[in-house]
Amino acid sequence: MTPASSSPSATSTVPHSTIAFSDCSKLLDVGGAGIPAARLRELSFECGKVSVPLDYNDPTGKTISIQVVKVHDTQQKNRLGSLVINPGGPGASGLSTPLYLAGSISDDVLKRFDLIGYDPRGVGLSNPIQCISDAQKDAVTSLDVDVRTTAGVAAAKALYGPIIQSCHTKYAAGLGDYNTLYAAMDLDKIRAALGEDQLTYLGYSYGTALGFSYAHLYPTKIRTAVLDGAVDPGVNLIDSIGNQTLGFEAAFNQFAADCVTKQSCAAMGQPLAAVTALVNQANINPIKTSDKSDSRTADGGVVMYAVLDALYSQQSWQPLGQAIIDAQHGDAKGVFQLADEYSERNSDGSHSNILDAYITTLCNDQSTLPTDAQIQAAATQWAAQAPLFGVWGANELFECDGWPPSGHPLPPATATGSKPILVIGNTHDPATPYAGAQHLTTALTTGVLLTWQGQGHTAYLSGSTCIDSKVNAYLINGTTPAVGTVCPA
Repeated sequence: MTPASSSPSATSTVPHSTIAFSDCSKLLDVGGAGIPAARLRELSFECGKVSVPLDYNDPTGKTISIQVVKVHDTQQKNRLGSLVINPGGPGASGLSTPLYLAGSISDDVLKRFDLIGYDPRGVGLSNPIQCISDAQKDAVTSLDVDVRTTAGVAAAKALYGPIIQSCHTKYAAGLGDYNTLYAAMDLDKIRAALGEDQLTYLGYSYGTALGFSYAHLYPTKIRTAVLDGAVDPGVNLIDSIGNQTLGFEAAFNQFAADCVTKQSCAAMGQPLAAVTALVNQANINPIKTSDKSDSRTADGGVVMYAVLDALYSQQSWQPLGQAIIDAQHGDAKGVFQLADEYSERNSDGSHSNILDAYITTLCNDQSTLPTDAQIQAAATQWAAQAPLFGVWGANELFECDGWPPSGHPLPPATATGSKPILVIGNTHDPATPYAGAQHLTTALTTGVLLTWQGQGHTAYLSGSTCIDSKVNAYLINGTTPAVGTVCPA
């Protein structure tokens, strides 16, 4: 891997490619995207690839292909360009994202922009990183140890150590090429290949980190950029995971407060006590499922992943409550459905490569990694602050334990010279707590903060007409909301 001092310049001379789009509607799950029939008849769905350097320090060396999807309204009027969308992760595929947005996005936007989704490098169909076995991925989902103890640390290391070794054995120094810095440079290749002079961008969650990295590298190439569910810039791995841990604890408390008001939740009992007892019980006697095609049993880690998944959206609160009650009565079917959704596990036991890409990108983006002692201290602190998620969340800090530095840590969030960038923060966002949006707005210097007092992760197209109208106006006209604008839940 190259040392940090040799990170490539954003202005490095790398030839731009073009995209040869062709119809791919039969290869996509267009019917499952929820697009109204009248609108669907007007849309075309095309796929293509963009060639980019694997290593931007070697711009004429090996290349990889970035898979791209374009949703185009054939009745487009007053076209403004392409809206490039990243759904988050790192590691999430973006190929279905424009399909789902096409079902809910305003006509005003769809008539002016092609919706562009893509798989970032190392993800899905873009030269995917594949170095973690399905069995190891199941083991990650099941991990529930107390890393405040020597035995807990040993168990976490015993799981993640071989995963890290496997990835570095397979890819060697080339593993360092899968990082957000390079992904941001790929984004500029996509912009150029689309024939756009400037980038119009919508990034959710991790997509905000990719967005602020692009803004740092190419501030004058931004037309408009919406950063929704902001990653807190400049925080280390412990603080990042810690903020999320406290965010999910707060979200669970909101779920619990709502649950006790519902008759359907009455059988559960007090939610925190119920889930805590269920996790402890499942770690001793894993829970079977009524799904006859599934021979698995759910332990405490699986229960925790199910809870985590459901807290991303208020729409999942009811299924979560039912899954907990069913598990209390010995049926883990609902728990597995939620946990499998989060880990992208298929019914045949195979997984997507989201975990491979997530760990690789996350670890390559770090400039420093925590020590065992720092992790144990964090776990002790979080246990007091977050009774449900605190100790369990600290397990994740071992994902990068012993990971060699890539030489390409996450760029800073400064975007001096850019046009105004719209940052959206949700005051009850568990995965990217609101403070991150405040910090990112300040760091950008050109950031404008739009606040939503809603539930769940991210805000745009989540049910707030206030948020949607202000984002649409910004995307179309570049008009930013007034400073201090708050949209109610």
